[in-house]
This record gives sequence, structure tokens and C-alpha cells, in this order.
Amino acid sequence: MAVQAINKERKATSKRSKAAKAPKQFNFSWEGADKKGQKVKGEMSGESSAIIKAQLRKQGISPIKVAKKAQPLFGGGKGKPVTPSDIALFSRQIATMMKAGVPLVQSFDIIGRGHEKPSVQELLLGVKTDVESGNTMADSLRKHPKYFDDLFCDLVDAGEQSGSLEGMLDRIATYKEKTEALKSKIKKALTYPIAVVLIAVIVTAILLVKVVPSFQEVFQSFGADLPAFTLMIIAMSEFMQKYWWMFLFGTIAFIMVYKRMLLASKKLRDRQDKALLKVPVIGVIMHKAAVARYARTLSTTFAAGVPLVEALDSAAGASGNALYRDAILKIRDDVTTGMQMNLAMLSTGVFPNMVVQMVAIGEESGSIDAMLSKIADIYEQEVDDAVDGLSALLEPMIMAILGVLVGGLIIAMYLPIFQLGGVV
Repeated sequence: MAVQAINKERKATSKRSKAAKAPKQFNFSWEGADKKGQKVKGEMSGESSAIIKAQLRKQGISPIKVAKKAQPLFGGGKGKPVTPSDIALFSRQIATMMKAGVPLVQSFDIIGRGHEKPSVQELLLGVKTDVESGNTMADSLRKHPKYFDDLFCDLVDAGEQSGSLEGMLDRIATYKEKTEALKSKIKKALTYPIAVVLIAVIVTAILLVKVVPSFQEVFQSFGADLPAFTLMIIAMSEFMQKYWWMFLFGTIAFIMVYKRMLLASKKLRDRQDKALLKVPVIGVIMHKAAVARYARTLSTTFAAGVPLVEALDSAAGASGNALYRDAILKIRDDVTTGMQMNLAMLSTGVFPNMVVQMVAIGEESGSIDAMLSKIADIYEQEVDDAVDGLSALLEPMIMAILGVLVGGLIIAMYLPIFQLGGVV
């Protein structure tokens, strides 16, 4: 209870300090002389030229010239944002350095200065400055909620309080790597169907705008009635030639408006999540991915000693789907009243029986975190296999769809010629 009280107090303190901003870092080029009098030069990030000069003197270099590097006209590399993959990579790097015995501040300095993205450099060196000034790592990270979520910060906080930051950073790194790998698989699964539809639309549009008009000129010289199928294709071609811009801009406008509506409406996002689960093949992958996320998040938080109710809150936010989020929140409420987690999961009706049984075994044996980790491994592998299967399924499907479209248009164009040949 005392540890939980300390946790709550730390969280409250960190939230009050969240508004504080890390000092802005700039890139400087410098020239100087080392202890032997030889000229040396390089680049370094810092808040001002005075700080850069002080850092150089600490390294035994007498600064001669320190100049702030000009920013590129259009932002250059700084325009590249910090991505979740960058955070996953940082997690593994700092975990590795801490295991190797490198001090925390120096680890931030090495990783930050060594990163190719200026945006990541600025982020990590800003965190390093906060840690240097006496803040905990968790509090320093909480000042950047866009990149470090509550789960990440809470786990770091737990590691700092228990004196096992090294091991906790290793768990966080594994969690982030697994999460990003799963996200990549889901994107791959969704990209293939979209690619099929996009290719089909582009090929059809090119044939209607460029190929069909050539045949239409030939048909006008026949002076005979054309088949209904051919007339339909010609009508579609004429429409596309006149109103292709309306079709193009209408599609772009629809996508933009729909994205805005998704951002503004939680109900629409929830409906989309539930609809995706009902799509053939894709829905199965989404179900498995949600179970994998749930198990992986709970496993990581349990191993870190996070209380069950808080762990379920984190798992609900990380599930990635509205149906599973609501189910996990219901589990949280049921567990709060004293119900066993496996029974609470069973009552939701969304978790597979195997998962419920494995959780029940984990609760009975007192190894719930290890059992959840195994569940996550199983379902992540199933997602991987399902995505590979989808890729193998869609390759012939793309050929079939394009064959039907192209073949249908060719048949429509050659039908009048076949009929004319039959009359002759």
C-alpha cells in the first residue's frame, strides 16, 4: 500500500511538472586545438555556444571557433518526425547501455548525439538535460507525452523505485519491439487489399479513358447497332473522359472528410473498429492482433509489479480495437469487485477459450505473467502466419481481378467485330 501511495504521489508531481519544457537544443560546428596543439573539429548539440565551449574544455580541447549551424530552408532532416520505431530503437539502445554499465546521463548523450534524425537528437538531449538537473528519468520522459505514453513512464518509474531500472528498460525494449512488429504486420495485412482495389481502379480508368475511345471511332463507321454490353462500356468511357476530374477530386475529398470525421467522432472510430473485425480474413488477423496486444501489455506490466487494475487500464488503451477495449474495461470492473480474471474474461465473450483456460492455469499456479507472455508469443506467431497466408492468397486474386476487368473490357470492344464477322 505504501508503494502504491508513493506511486500516486510521484504521478501527481509529474503531472504538475508536465507543462515545463526541455531547453531547446541547437547544432553547432566547432574548431579547436587538443592537448598536443593539433587542430580538431566536429559537431555538437547544445543550448548555446557557451555551453558547447565548456563541454569542449572538459574534453581537453581549447575551442577556437564555435558557430551555430544554419537550418536548411525547407527543414531538411529536421522535418522528419519522431516515430514509434525510433522510440522502440531508443528503448533497446538505452537498455543495452545500462546493462553494459554506462551511466544514464551518458547513455542519453551517446544515443542522442549518434542519431541521424535531428528531431530525435533534440528529444533525447532535452531529456538528458532534465535528468542532469536532478529530475528522475520517469518525470523527464513525462514532459514528452507525445512520444512516451503513460505505460512507458509508469514502467520506468517502477524500475527507478525498485532499483531495477536496467531490467525494466530491457522489458520495455522487448515490449516496444514486439508491439511495433505487430503493428507492421497489421499494416501489411491492410495494405494488400487496398493495393488490389487501387490497381484495379487505375487499370480500369486507363482503359476507359485511353483504349475504349479508339474502338469507339471504329464502331461509328459500322453503321450498325452495338451490343448492350459494348454500349454500357462506351457510356462509362464517355463519363470518365468528361468527368474524370470530378471522380478524382471527389475521391480525395471523401478520404479527407472521412479522416476528419474519424478524428472528431469516437463513435465512428468504434464502428470502424467493429466493422473491420467482420471483414473476411482481415477480421481474423485483427482479432488475433488484439489478443496478442492484450496479453503482451499485461505480461509486461505484471512482471514490473504494476497492480492488476492499473495493468488492465494500460492493456485497454493498447488493445488497438474498440470491441476489445470495452471488453478489457469490463474485465477491470469485474476484477475490482473480486472476480477472478479468467472468469471476467469468459463473461465478455470475445476472448478465445484457449486464452481463458491458459489465464486460469496461470492464476492457479501463480505464474500469470509467464502464461500471458506465452499467449502473446502464440498469437503474434499466428498473426505472422495469417499475414503471410493473406499475401499468398491475394497474389492470385490480384491477377484474377485484373484479368476479369481487362478481359471484360476487351470482350466488350470485340463483340461488335465478332458479330460483324458472323453476319459476313
